[in-house]
Amino acid sequence: MNSIPTPRSRRFTGVLTLVMPLAVALTASPAEDPGWKLPPETVRFKPGPGSGAAIATGNCLICHSADYITTQPPLDRAGWRASIQKMREKYGAPINTNSVDTLAEYLAKTYGRERPAR
Repeated sequence: MNSIPTPRSRRFTGVLTLVMPLAVALTASPAEDPGWKLPPETVRFKPGPGSGAAIATGNCLICHSADYITTQPPLDRAGWRASIQKMREKYGAPINTNSVDTLAEYLAKTYGRERPAR
């Protein structure tokens, strides 16, 4: 018996097409050599006020490079705070609630609108 694919079944098939390769990659044995290596990290967070650089190194580098910060617009403290909250809430960044203000201050003064004029 032939059935006509419905929009819902096509969507489901499309989702499977996208998800299956990821599921296979995630379940592969970690002992397998993927045949490639990431380049070494060369950019470090700049020194700055307080413990912000240490917080950024310990929490932000889990997901992205320090170089990623330099590509962001020069945000003020509130903008960085909002970005940090988004990273915590949407992407699960393990940044402690008590560290958010310290990190936002560091980013604003080191990479944002509060950095000293050159």
